[in-house]
Amino acid sequence: MRKFLLFSGGIIAAIVALALVGPLAGLLFSGVLVALGMHFYISSQSTFTKIIWITVGLIGVLSAISNVPAMVGLAAIAILYVIYKKWNGESVKIPTIEAKEEDPFTNFEKEWSNLTK
Repeated sequence: MRKFLLFSGGIIAAIVALALVGPLAGLLFSGVLVALGMHFYISSQSTFTKIIWITVGLIGVLSAISNVPAMVGLAAIAILYVIYKKWNGESVKIPTIEAKEEDPFTNFEKEWSNLTK
């Protein structure tokens, strides 16, 4: 029964992911526009080119916002990955970022009070 549920869930997730290939491609293109805008904005010297690259980046951000259905496609791809791992009997570990205790930015108030004494 478990394999049947994994198989049927995988089929549904694959259909959803394939149906949303267009918005996923649009989201990828939007991400490229944002990355190009940021990269060339940082490396540009004149104000005019900075304005141009800010405009390119904003176009990419607005295009990414309009591709909200692509988030459903990304979730379907993530579900396919989890189902694949579960099908093979492997554990699924989602990487997380853990804060270090020595990091001065985690307890800003404590560090600020130490500095102002």
